[in-house]
Amino acid sequence: MTLKELVRLFRVQSNDKVEPYFNEDEDVIAWFNQAVDEACIRGRLVHESHNPDVCAIPVYLDQAQYPLHESLYEITRLTYVPGNNEKQCELRLVSEEWLNLYYYEGWPDMKGKPQFAIQSDTSLRMVPKPDTDGGLFVEGYRTPLQDMAEDGDKPVDLHKQHHIHLVEWALHKAFSIPDTEFFDPNRSAQALQNFTEYFGERPDSNLRRQTREDFEHRVKPDFL
Repeated sequence: MTLKELVRLFRVQSNDKVEPYFNEDEDVIAWFNQAVDEACIRGRLVHESHNPDVCAIPVYLDQAQYPLHESLYEITRLTYVPGNNEKQCELRLVSEEWLNLYYYEGWPDMKGKPQFAIQSDTSLRMVPKPDTDGGLFVEGYRTPLQDMAEDGDKPVDLHKQHHIHLVEWALHKAFSIPDTEFFDPNRSAQALQNFTEYFGERPDSNLRRQTREDFEHRVKPDFL
């Protein structure tokens, strides 16, 4: 579906069909772009493994910290390619806590061939610091690289079967604005439920943290 078709679907389902509209086109378009982002995150719908603008990061001697592309939210694979003709290797995503427990005591200052990476929301930290220039290739789940803006734009990253369900997010947002004639918390909640039933629950920050760390979970025995 094109953006124009999505906006039309929203106006029909919300009964906001007569100008001047209760909901401006600008707002409805923003809600549909949010819907695509939400669908991608909830359903892990777009896995990127080829686009160099997203996946390729140049690595420099003694520099441990590197920004991630803004569209990436969950990493599935990290490959380090040294610039000195050494064999490439996969880096293991871990937490600082894991390194403090199981790696060398002075790991923050170590330099050598990277073996691990710590992921924050927007960056990666390589451990040890690289002892040569090289490259890092990142694979993972991402959100769209560009918002829809023109009538003919489509949510190109999503299969066409998903498109019609995006309207539920736009309806949820439209009916959730207080102090407007459109405010209807029950219809807003129902639309959000419909969206969630199709695309899944949104992972909270704790769940996302667990997916980017390999921290060992240990259960304390009852007898201790």
